[in-house]
Amino acid sequence: MFERIRTGLILIAIVLLCLFATKSPIPIVILMIVTLAVGANEWTKFGKGEGKAYTHPFQFVLITFGLAVVAYNIQPYYANLWPIIWGVASLFWLSALVTVRRYPLEGITSERWLPQIGILLLIATTLAIYSLWSDSPWWLMYLFALVWVADSGAYFTGKFFGKHKLIPDVSPNKTVEGLIGGLALACVVVFAVAYDRQLAGLHLVGFVVLSVITMLASVLGDLFESLLKRKANIKDSGTLLPGHGGVLDRIDSLLAAAPIFAFGFWLAGGF
Repeated sequence: MFERIRTGLILIAIVLLCLFATKSPIPIVILMIVTLAVGANEWTKFGKGEGKAYTHPFQFVLITFGLAVVAYNIQPYYANLWPIIWGVASLFWLSALVTVRRYPLEGITSERWLPQIGILLLIATTLAIYSLWSDSPWWLMYLFALVWVADSGAYFTGKFFGKHKLIPDVSPNKTVEGLIGGLALACVVVFAVAYDRQLAGLHLVGFVVLSVITMLASVLGDLFESLLKRKANIKDSGTLLPGHGGVLDRIDSLLAAAPIFAFGFWLAGGF
């Protein structure tokens, strides 16, 4: 537990420094490059079982990174490119909800589609994070807070009050009570930010709805990665982060939450 807390505090410190230490995009870009590269490498462990890569890791990392660079550089010429990527990723998560509910039946998570899914989700997430930071580091901090608070609230509520399993075939430790507790705690953050920004009327409704959807998406992202690990028969996506596992184990919730929040934020024209 101590090792997990220590690693978590170090990660939080790194993230906060990248967000707020300077107005230069270099720190956040470097963080996204590392996340993209390591996450792509870990993604290749899903599929074969026992952590064996289903495709060549180096080749997959290069393809993912190359496509991310292309998407980043042509955005100024095609202003709606990133929202399209976020929208496609959001549509995927709708299908992933069905897949998670129907597990262990085969579906879109078959090995045939894993490379395309990984490339889409990793690129959509990194571009969403960078876009939110560009708009304001505080909006990115808000996204992180939603995910972290919902996850922590779900953990402690489930630990002390959890009785009814959420989706036991995918994640036996998650409970309905934990989900409700996490959402309730995160809603405190939602309304605190809404009050601070003096949102009212349709802006308030849209903000709350998007925030709740984002919280639910973060849970789905966690469940989906758990499903992939079960299919691959591995406990963690990697060993880079002591006490936590791999990078994907830390950003699984963001893989769903970030593109969905960024897409909704873009549709709303900001708040």
